[in-house]
Amino acid sequence: MESDDDELRTIGEMARASGLTISALRFYDGAGVLSPAFVDPHNGYRRYAAGQVPAARLVAGLRRVGMPLPQIIAMLGRRDDRPAMHALLDAHLRRLEDGLTDARRELSRIHRMIDDDLDLVEDLMTELTVPAGGLHAALAAVRYAAGSEPALPTLRGVFIELLDGALRLVTTDRYRMAIADVPLTDLTGPDVGVVAPLPLVDALVPLLAVGGPVRLSLSPDAISIAAGGHELTGVPVAAEFPDYRRALAATAGEPLRVSVDAAALREAASQAPTVVREDAHVMVLTVGADGTVEAGAPDRPHQVAVNREFLLAALDAGGTGQLVLELDGPIMPLALRGPDSFAVLMPVRL
Repeated sequence: MESDDDELRTIGEMARASGLTISALRFYDGAGVLSPAFVDPHNGYRRYAAGQVPAARLVAGLRRVGMPLPQIIAMLGRRDDRPAMHALLDAHLRRLEDGLTDARRELSRIHRMIDDDLDLVEDLMTELTVPAGGLHAALAAVRYAAGSEPALPTLRGVFIELLDGALRLVTTDRYRMAIADVPLTDLTGPDVGVVAPLPLVDALVPLLAVGGPVRLSLSPDAISIAAGGHELTGVPVAAEFPDYRRALAATAGEPLRVSVDAAALREAASQAPTVVREDAHVMVLTVGADGTVEAGAPDRPHQVAVNREFLLAALDAGGTGQLVLELDGPIMPLALRGPDSFAVLMPVRL
């Protein structure tokens, strides 16, 4: 590309004009968000056009308010659609407000802990009862997405979260995430979040076949589960589980939503052509203008490439019947939503 250096800005000049640091400009170049207009083939120096300054200032502002990278990309891709940009900003503001509400609630709980006798562990114990069938279904919906890397112990378990009187199970291996809610029949104690190690979870599953109520006692230091006439005990994984709500923010824009039959989509995905990327079989999932979903047809209006094994596992965990598929382009996560479960698959670049 031929350019007159007098009409272009150095990366330092672009940093001063936009409010982004030089390192941030390099990062956004590498991420494909804000690439320079010209890169000198001899020394690698970046040059930016004056017309790129407004986009860079927009990125700087979004960065200051903590907008996730996928949403920043979505904002830049919709600069000709002001209502869509305002909708993305409003959605991010709601996420920030929800986070502030969560922080206030947690700080209030800590204030109560300070006022109470912290040596009394039973004061910090949360007791809850759930139906065996509901817990079994939730575990089946999330177990497949748990991590297995020894270096990431917090992912080698099921995050059990009680918040605002609702029980939720979450797993992730960084490439996919599964969420399921569990109905409660009884509850005492404060909100809590613990990571139950997979050996404890796997030992619990056969006991749930007996049916009946299941009693869970949860604290930051101990897990006790009474089910099927047996009692299991364990220690929560001593590491903080990732902020899955922040990860879900990538799916909180305005994705295309279509209803799909789980069995039909699974059959189509199992037969779709794939390409191998890093030992994974990757397939393209598409949605046509008429709302039909197909596997392996990359020339349709909406598409995303995903690990086929991960997609099949998510479909199996979601059960039979209708699921809602949420798709928002090739660089955004693919989501599958069931009646009581939610799965997210990260896209793969072909």
